[in-house]
Amino acid sequence: MSTAARSEARRRGACPLCGKPAEAAHRPFCSQGCRDRDLLNWLGDAYAVPGPPAEDLGADFPDGDGLDRG
Repeated sequence: MSTAARSEARRRGACPLCGKPAEAAHRPFCSQGCRDRDLLNWLGDAYAVPGPPAEDLGADFPDGDGLDRG
């Protein structure tokens, strides 16, 4: 679904992912499946908030992720 179609769907109370009518139990989505797909999109970096590039923390943690595993 295109960005313009998503905006129109949201305006008329439809699911932002597939455009079907939203269900009260899953609002603003139509089903648990669309809710889960949206969460996976956020977790998988399909969505992004515009901003400056994130810093590379690798230089601060040369041994890996910076967690104390001792």
